[in-house]
Amino acid sequence: MNLSFFDQFMSPYLLGIPLILISLLFPALLLPSPHNRWITNRISTLQSWFIFTITKQLMTPLNKKGHKWALILSSLMIFLLSINLLGLLPYTFTPTTQLSMNLALAFPLWLATLLTGLRNQPSASLGHLLPEGTPTPLIPALIMIETTSLLIRPLALGVRLTANLTAGHLLIQLISTATAVLFSIMPAISILTACVLLLLTILEVAVAMIQAYVFVLLLSLYLQENI
Repeated sequence: MNLSFFDQFMSPYLLGIPLILISLLFPALLLPSPHNRWITNRISTLQSWFIFTITKQLMTPLNKKGHKWALILSSLMIFLLSINLLGLLPYTFTPTTQLSMNLALAFPLWLATLLTGLRNQPSASLGHLLPEGTPTPLIPALIMIETTSLLIRPLALGVRLTANLTAGHLLIQLISTATAVLFSIMPAISILTACVLLLLTILEVAVAMIQAYVFVLLLSLYLQENI
């Protein structure tokens, strides 16, 4: 029984072919197709407003050099948001519960921000490893600590997204199982558990949106340090 709770996090297969690629491409099918007119309908207007709001929120702390990343960060935000929300539907698979995928997103983008800083301003980028005014005996230890904290950033990005979504899905499955089991034994407790499940589902919708925003926001902060 305990193993069945984690079956939802296994990548589905069909005839030996992993379907995770289809689940990654499916959110793109929900977006309105482009049109030769500026505004076609209310969905397109809402989509344009949403993308503009996200881009403005992410690009405000950055200077003009960082605005080149607007398309990448905005696309990543919409991609993660769509996958996280679609993963809350019944009988669906959430690719962002896979640590390997989250690390595959976090590591290249983090490395790109780091290399951008080393190329444009190497002295300032390396200066983050040693705070100003550090006593001489503490310099080797602080350099090792700051280097370690720098290198674990992509790991922290991937683990944070994976852990939050995995915990939420497990809680929803546990409480929904308890609701179904208690319905025939203690209907009153089952109704109370169903109310808790409804509140938890609303909370998980908020968590899915917040975690997508936090993932991209931290990347933009890493970019801000290196430009």
